[in-house]
Amino acid sequence: MIQWHYFPKSRRPTELALQVVGAFKQVAEEIDSKTHKYESNQVLVRVAGRLVALGFTVESGKKKADKITVPVLFGLNGKPEKSFDADAHHRNQNFVVEVEAGRAVVNNQFLKDFFQACMMDEVEYLALAVRNLYGRNNDFDRVCVFFETLYVSRRLDLPLKGILIIGY
Repeated sequence: MIQWHYFPKSRRPTELALQVVGAFKQVAEEIDSKTHKYESNQVLVRVAGRLVALGFTVESGKKKADKITVPVLFGLNGKPEKSFDADAHHRNQNFVVEVEAGRAVVNNQFLKDFFQACMMDEVEYLALAVRNLYGRNNDFDRVCVFFETLYVSRRLDLPLKGILIIGY
């Protein structure tokens, strides 16, 4: 079952965010964390074609040439000096997608993804896909509570216009 939350809750999800949810819904039975114990790349492979159809460039492997790099810092003559990798990037819509599995909450990988998206040049939207269940933990709920707290507290001004959390 695919479930999702969009933050901040005071803003309507973008059309592209809803289409990303739709892409995950199309493969919901294939990636359901209740019945499958896939690694994140195995989930990404199953949704990749649908993301490409939406205009995303999607990571196709672990080699440097297969990765999607998004610049963070620019140096001499405007050359990218520091970049972070994304699982998928829609350059025209300033949107990145990160797919996580077991490490999402246990190793705080979702926080690293969040930080990196905040630093990426011209990125305004982040979709973060996490398991609904990992062992006995509801990773989706835990990530949503974190972002709910972040937005409600109003202690930080975020550079992102929207964050989509998808539970699979």
